[in-house]
Amino acid sequence: MRLTEQPIKRARIEMIPLIDVVFLLLIFFIYTMLSMTIHKGIPVLLPKAKTGLIEREAYLSISITRDQRIFLDEREVPMEGLLQRLMEKSKGQPHLIVFISGDRRVPYEWVIRVLDTVRASGLNRVSLETHWKE
Repeated sequence: MRLTEQPIKRARIEMIPLIDVVFLLLIFFIYTMLSMTIHKGIPVLLPKAKTGLIEREAYLSISITRDQRIFLDEREVPMEGLLQRLMEKSKGQPHLIVFISGDRRVPYEWVIRVLDTVRASGLNRVSLETHWKE
């Protein structure tokens, strides 16, 4: 029995599957970058509002958790030290915006106390964060 010799085929790189993989990686990285938002606060359950606007410039974020702990840019601050920390952070930045994220289950009094402290520090551009209600 005589076997015929098959010609040796050169290896080649298929471009279409390679392009598909590159596009999938590109989509993955774009989606990942879009989902990474800059939020300096602690995750809290925000109340909903129909007229909420998104304003993001140079800002400070104050979060009030359900158990009434206060965080300034992800660092826990006691209520007594909040005024001094705000004054330190706002030096040289008179137009700094402060976002207050109060958990909807926190007593209203705590949000007002934090708001009064922010205003006492000389910062007047204050926004209360909410989720947009459809």
